Amino acid sequence: MSHAAHDAAGGAGRESDDQVDAELIARWKAGDDRAATALVERHAAALARFAVASGERSEVDELVQDTFVRAFNSLGGFRGESSFRTWLFTIERRLLLDRRRAEKRRRDRHEVQEGDAATEYDALDSVVADETQRRLRAAVERLSPTQREVFSLRVAEGLSYKEIAEAVGTTEGAARVHYHNAMRAVKEFLDE
Repeated sequence: MSHAAHDAAGGAGRESDDQVDAELIARWKAGDDRAATALVERHAAALARFAVASGERSEVDELVQDTFVRAFNSLGGFRGESSFRTWLFTIERRLLLDRRRAEKRRRDRHEVQEGDAATEYDALDSVVADETQRRLRAAVERLSPTQREVFSLRVAEGLSYKEIAEAVGTTEGAARVHYHNAMRAVKEFLDE
């Protein structure tokens, strides 16, 4: 399916998704806590996938929870200019950047000790057993952080370039360039 056809096919579904989200947001603002639960159930998996694709490994659930806490505390500022999911991706991306800056400051202040080494095994490791998947993951990890985010939002989440641009804070044209550069880099790596 071409990207244009993918965007067109996803557009109709997104409109109804946007309507469902708008209704749930209105219900939550009116005091219906079940609406918040429904919003979390609708979007948590996509936020977790984006977090993992963006390099987060250890505290994915906490990051997703923090994203929703920030979103619900800021819901009055949601203008609906983008989809609710795109807005959530934007919040999560900012939280990720904040965490990385904080981690860098901590690393700059503390010397790493031998006992500090982490040997964590996560569920993603067991899923990525097939050689093709390992090579694809390695190729994606070699991308720049922006290319990785754009690639993930386009391939895994099916967002349009406009939605990607809103989520990562760039222009639609720049999102297209990042995606195409990411695709070229992944293909070159897989062809090695």
